[in-house]
Amino acid sequence: MTKMLEKAPVLLQQPLDEKTFRLRLGAAQIARQVQPGQFVHIKLLAPGGSLLRHPFGVAAVDVDGGTLDIIYRVTGPFTRVLTTLAVTNEVSVLGPLGQGFDLSAQRALLVGGGTGLAPLLFLSARLGSSKTDVLIGGKTETELFWQDLFRPFVGHAFVTTDDGSCGTRGTVMAVLPGLLLKGYDRIYTCGPSPMMKAVAHECMLRRIACQVSLEKYMACGLGACLSCTCQGREKRMKICTDGPVFWSSEVTEW
Repeated sequence: MTKMLEKAPVLLQQPLDEKTFRLRLGAAQIARQVQPGQFVHIKLLAPGGSLLRHPFGVAAVDVDGGTLDIIYRVTGPFTRVLTTLAVTNEVSVLGPLGQGFDLSAQRALLVGGGTGLAPLLFLSARLGSSKTDVLIGGKTETELFWQDLFRPFVGHAFVTTDDGSCGTRGTVMAVLPGLLLKGYDRIYTCGPSPMMKAVAHECMLRRIACQVSLEKYMACGLGACLSCTCQGREKRMKICTDGPVFWSSEVTEW
């Protein structure tokens, strides 16, 4: 798959909660090629912007409209500057990068938390609601705007919150063992590493195929700098090129 470099105008800057935003970019060439689970590398073009690109999972694509969406949370200087971008501002986008999800599931459960839900949102749109459910974990009810985003693309949405303000009290592991009895043949997960490790372990016990989307700092996104390696069963793997999506059985370092 050919990597594209596009100067992309900002078409939408939408706050989803106090620290989470949806950014829509006009990047027609990348939108035509990107697959669920792949990511893009974004560079700011405004004066004073970071010299380094930053990776973001793709949350949605409109091929006809030539757009792609990312959903990001403000965590540092780069994402703080992203919030200041307005319609008609431009960024540089490189992509699509990495390896995406296997799409052969017959009945899938998506399990995510935080902005790890973004690539799963794109995946749910591609798989379709007739065979896809989602399990959403959050700290409190205010983080669960994700339910509205997933609603058009899934059959059922299950929710947990740490404080019990919405859905089941606890982490996703409070309900996952019971859900795995419902006949899913594929589990897809993305989010905090402890959550993914726990999900993968439960799937291993149940002998259900599981794919994980790993998140780690990436400087180049092209496999050259070796800043995003992790240990696999047979070799040291580059998350940006060998992944970010892996079969959970491949991963030994979280």
